[in-house]
Amino acid sequence: MILWQAQGAALLVALKALGQSELHGGCGGEDDQRVAVRVVAVQPRRSQAGLVQRPLRQLVSGGTGYERAASDTRLVGHVGRLAWESRRVASVCTGAGVLAAAGLLDGRRATTHWRFARLLAERHPNVAVDPDPIYVRDGHVYTAAGVTSALDLTLALVQEDHGPELARQVARDLVVYLQRPGNQAQMSLFTATPSAPDDGVRALVEHIAAHPDDDLTTATLAARAGVTPRHLTRLFTEQLGRAPGRYVRQARTEAAAHVLASTTLPMTSVAARCGFGSAEALRQAFTRRYGISPSQYRAAMRPA
Repeated sequence: MILWQAQGAALLVALKALGQSELHGGCGGEDDQRVAVRVVAVQPRRSQAGLVQRPLRQLVSGGTGYERAASDTRLVGHVGRLAWESRRVASVCTGAGVLAAAGLLDGRRATTHWRFARLLAERHPNVAVDPDPIYVRDGHVYTAAGVTSALDLTLALVQEDHGPELARQVARDLVVYLQRPGNQAQMSLFTATPSAPDDGVRALVEHIAAHPDDDLTTATLAARAGVTPRHLTRLFTEQLGRAPGRYVRQARTEAAAHVLASTTLPMTSVAARCGFGSAEALRQAFTRRYGISPSQYRAAMRPA
């Protein structure tokens, strides 16, 4: 593991999750795995110290100093070498920048903390950067978003190795209520979107969030705001970064995700409550947004 300053707490939680998986797993067999942590560098300037020997997993953390780490040719060379010896390679937060500098993300889909996703994409055009998921798997390479996503990724690795029941037991021991699927968005539409400066647009955003089952066509919203549909489209695009129709679709899909995770309503009721004309319309929109069906999402989001 390569550990910088700022991400230590999240990674210690992740390592605890791995340790809990060993506690619950069958101990004493010849094939039992143990979690061995060796620090390649607490600070990038000491990157020549303490190399990992034949790791099962290589985990690169982000945090303070990651840019210096990514420009440290010796460290990056070691990261690349160790990757060939590791069954899995993973990063958390801006640690993806170190993997990218080593060429380990070329031609792969990857994620990082949403705040640094654009920078990663600009510096490494051969990497397919997706700023939305909390973690991404592409082959044997895993990249996680910021901070707490380290725990989500670790639980996913426990599930891959030992099955969903053990992963749920580990989540309970860590007092984690939900084991989030990797394609869950890092941020909600309502927290990621900046507050609109226009009072009318803000009022419409509040109305959409509170009434996703209403008639929310662009024409209806424009009439509610007292402007033309064309003017409303311009306001939404300028202030929210998307046209009214796209904003409404995302709001309805996020509303459906919340209802799916917090209720046992049948799909037809979920669809009606969130403004979809049918369960099939919900399924199509949900799959486009999250990459899985509503039923799969509900199963993944059930309490641990």
